[in-house]
Amino acid sequence: MRATDIHSSGRPSRRSRKRPIPFCPLSVALTTTVTLIALNASTAVFPALPTFPRAQSSETKEKYVPLGAFLGSGEEGVARVPHFADWLGSAVTVGRTYLPGDGWAAIEGPAGIIGPWARWANADPRRMLVLNVPMMAANEEWMPSPVMSMLLRHGAKGRFDRHYRTLAKRLAAAGAGDAVIVLGWEMNGTSYTGRCAPDPDAWKAYWRSIVKTMRAVPDTNFRFDFTPSRGRDAIPWPKCYPGDDVVDIIGSDSYDQPHGTTFDHYVNEPYGLRDQAEFARARGKPLSFAEWGLFRNSDNPEYIRGMHSWIMAHDVAYQTITD
Repeated sequence: MRATDIHSSGRPSRRSRKRPIPFCPLSVALTTTVTLIALNASTAVFPALPTFPRAQSSETKEKYVPLGAFLGSGEEGVARVPHFADWLGSAVTVGRTYLPGDGWAAIEGPAGIIGPWARWANADPRRMLVLNVPMMAANEEWMPSPVMSMLLRHGAKGRFDRHYRTLAKRLAAAGAGDAVIVLGWEMNGTSYTGRCAPDPDAWKAYWRSIVKTMRAVPDTNFRFDFTPSRGRDAIPWPKCYPGDDVVDIIGSDSYDQPHGTTFDHYVNEPYGLRDQAEFARARGKPLSFAEWGLFRNSDNPEYIRGMHSWIMAHDVAYQTITD
């Protein structure tokens, strides 16, 4: 998701919502097109939902891919989960949220975000917590490439490791030492301060330093998710890959954009879904889709069916809808 669409708090920016954006959950047993609704992110409960037929059960039971959605950063997001699950008619076993990127203190893990989601995840052994973690403070402030290169080199030397050590300790203390960490997501683009293109070698070394720091904290078993945006963007994402020993999951943020693009294009474009799947398969790692959805565009049954079929056909650790 681009910088104009996520506020520094980690929540979708209000300025990106001049009109309601459809909120698109996907049933893991989807056999019919889902009717889309708008989710008002400023309220604590779901608005009235339209009546529509539930997805029909099939004789052949499909595998279950852990499913969630971004519903809010803290307690308000947790409160929406049962409403979402009831409407969806399926278990919601993934809680996903973002750490704020407006300062190092926020990246260290505010109790108001970590606490509610850790309690939710710990209440059921089937649940998992997925946490997007920025690699730089002021995560959405534009910085020139030479400045970014300098900061990445500082990170590669361990200058910022203490913040990630604090985060790991807080997660462990909250009982979330097994969280999936989506570190420096969409690094191949230009949206975030912690982007890769200004200095790929320094970026990779910095990632490695963060992972080693967090893994060294007792009572943790984090999984680290390398999640670029689908396609080439500012730099081919394989040039940012930091190494098999510091990556557990290979993800893709894969929205239905640009408008009018076919799902086949998303599969076959350079550094698209097929390249992601082949890259992960060669390394024996599962895929993920931490962010997928319609974004600014209207209902697109081809995209929904395509993503559903693609997820069911591959080894996917989890999926979370973000709209």
